Amino acid sequence: MSDVYEEVQEKRQAQAQEHQPGQEHSMIPEPIVIRPSYRGSGKLQDQVALITGGDSGIGRAVAVHFAREGADVAILYLDENKDANDTKRMVEQEGRDCLMIRADVRLPNQCQRAVEDVIRHYGKLDVLVNNAAEQHLKEQLEEISPEQLENTFRTNIFGYFFMTQAALSHMKEGTAIINTGSVTGFRGSAHLIDYASTKGAIEAFTFSLASNLAQRKIRVNGVAPGPIWTPLIPASFPADAIPEFGSGTLMGRAGQPAEVAPAYVFLASEDASYMTGQFIHINGGGFIAA
Repeated sequence: MSDVYEEVQEKRQAQAQEHQPGQEHSMIPEPIVIRPSYRGSGKLQDQVALITGGDSGIGRAVAVHFAREGADVAILYLDENKDANDTKRMVEQEGRDCLMIRADVRLPNQCQRAVEDVIRHYGKLDVLVNNAAEQHLKEQLEEISPEQLENTFRTNIFGYFFMTQAALSHMKEGTAIINTGSVTGFRGSAHLIDYASTKGAIEAFTFSLASNLAQRKIRVNGVAPGPIWTPLIPASFPADAIPEFGSGTLMGRAGQPAEVAPAYVFLASEDASYMTGQFIHINGGGFIAA
């Protein structure tokens, strides 16, 4: 299977998308969502998960993996209708139900409505995956406008607060929250300063929330991916940088969503019953050079 991942790296072409978070169906080649050999074993049988940014990229891969493990999935997305419908079809092909919710995580009232839709449709919520994000490449700190700074923080960390606040009253003992961080939150990024700052905040949020919810026996963990081939990449990087994206890792390539999503399965399942306040790092071994 590693050869397939390397082939995708080699087939990547220079490309760019105008709007974030990007469209998966427009990528060349499209990311690998789940490897054919992945076998579900009922780890999340009959559970209900809500995934923000679940229409594409890592969020889509998590939705499909959760479905293969027996979960019904609600995906929250901004306005990428085709991608969301494609994800819904993939989840349903796994024999599970998929609820599409169009909402903006930057707005607390929409987060509240989204959770209410999940409870109305499924009657419960077992796993919350905070995953929606945006990033904007800037060479200098002075280039980051107040508007960009606020939008990045509202999407990447305020949205995590708002979704979790809306969900907690419906989450019982044994449920789980999983936050998508980033290697940049631990190591920084010279050209994604505001994005990296939000990811650092997500790490602190995860550790703090895990402590806060320990007595309620709700586990809170995170995944910190490195460079992963998702729609956010052509939507935020220059077209000529795309073919070499991820080549600076020890493994010499970008990762695929299919290589990240199993960590979310683990953290959502009973296999991670003794884990809270932790991050799993999936980054191709890290960068050769900072």
